[in-house]
Amino acid sequence: MRNLITFGGQHQGIFGLPNCPPDNLLCEEMRRLLNLGAYIDWIQNSLVQAQYWHDPLHENEYRNASIFLADINNAEVINESYRENLKKLENFVMVKFEEDSMVVPPESEWFGFYSPGQDSQVLPLQQTQLYIEDRLGLKEMDEAGKLHFLSLAADHLNFDDQWFLEEIVDKFVA
Repeated sequence: MRNLITFGGQHQGIFGLPNCPPDNLLCEEMRRLLNLGAYIDWIQNSLVQAQYWHDPLHENEYRNASIFLADINNAEVINESYRENLKKLENFVMVKFEEDSMVVPPESEWFGFYSPGQDSQVLPLQQTQLYIEDRLGLKEMDEAGKLHFLSLAADHLNFDDQWFLEEIVDKFVA
């Protein structure tokens, strides 16, 4: 594979519910309840959504109990083969939807996420430990010009054919 192109990908995970804004009290309560079970082994093994759950208020639990996302992002243990394989890409294109109501926070689509220990301030990729420690090789890729951050002022996966052809196909596929 030469290029990896993601559309609204939850690269740093999710900490919220689709169409449920974080400033809504009912949504906050639902998120709190989800935290009680998201890292239970049988839930992690049964629900794909749970494998993307990243609780910034309980980072240690996330790193130790997430069977997919924490592993693939080298959150706890650095798997050098993950780093080396990712760095082989010529281009890693991440498309973020600025008005995304499905991915909370939308910055996860560019590997940004909440600052550890709280759920209000979102850090861009370049300020995360994942990047600073280059746990996944993203810093090296960024410095080599291999990371491409595209955004659309739209909700999740809403784009038109012309944008797709001009911004994706012409630049990264053709």
